[in-house]
Amino acid sequence: MPFPAYHFGPVSFFGLSLKRWLDIPVLLVAHFVVDVEVLFADGWPVHRHWHFHTFLVGALVGIAVAFIAFPFRRFLEKIMAKIRLPYKTNLRKMVVSGILGAWLHVVLDGFYHYDVQPFWPNPKNPIWQLRWVTQKQVVLICIVFWVLSIMLYIFYIIGNIKAKRSAKNPEIQK
Repeated sequence: MPFPAYHFGPVSFFGLSLKRWLDIPVLLVAHFVVDVEVLFADGWPVHRHWHFHTFLVGALVGIAVAFIAFPFRRFLEKIMAKIRLPYKTNLRKMVVSGILGAWLHVVLDGFYHYDVQPFWPNPKNPIWQLRWVTQKQVVLICIVFWVLSIMLYIFYIIGNIKAKRSAKNPEIQK
């Protein structure tokens, strides 16, 4: 992607949609850590420096993020409470979220960058070869998912407020 911020739309929508089964902070962090590889590339191709943009190494990156985040789960719980999203996690949920976060990045970049090797050591990018989505369409899809994520987040906030009100006042009917 031209800017990692575009990634936030699809991954946040995915995380919010499946928040019961996924750890949203780990999903997001693993998704963005994959791009650390690009910062250290000293020339083209930038997505092959450490092979973070592959399903194999990306999964290892996601697992590492989960294990690093695990001791901070109480802190993450406080952050999620501040943004009014319920947060219950365990190591398995964090590992799955880390792997999926990295893999979502690999897939998105696979559509956008020809030099991504998702099935490394195989040098081909079968995602790029599909070419049923142009780079401009990938950016547009990411922006649409940004909007959908915001709408979904607002929906959860309103639902949480209503649930708290009805819990405090059981006689209030919907």
